[in-house]
Amino acid sequence: MAKAVGIGGVFLKARDPKALARWYADHLGIPEEGGSLAFDGPESTGTTVFAHFALDSSYFGDGPQQAMVNFRVDDLDALLAKLGAAGVRVDPKREDHAYGRFAWIWDPEGNRVELWQPPSQP
Repeated sequence: MAKAVGIGGVFLKARDPKALARWYADHLGIPEEGGSLAFDGPESTGTTVFAHFALDSSYFGDGPQQAMVNFRVDDLDALLAKLGAAGVRVDPKREDHAYGRFAWIWDPEGNRVELWQPPSQP
């Protein structure tokens, strides 16, 4: 059966696309390739979720944000400490579930971004 097998890309509008791409590369370690950010190779494997939320959902934070990017991370606590030390706005809220740990940050353009550390594999 023909089907989608993952996310091919996430595209966001930005006031300064180059500066925002540098911010994601510098703070989240996403490699830059030809002006775009891209994951490639075995580190990028894992579950990718494509979900819909009600129009009045507050899950993306306050305000008119219509989409939110979720990044799989390898060490949530260490990354949050690094981001906080760099002056990145970090939401103090955390969620722990059987399917992983979650935290949120905001990029310089005010987009709320979700960070997800999946549970360790046995």
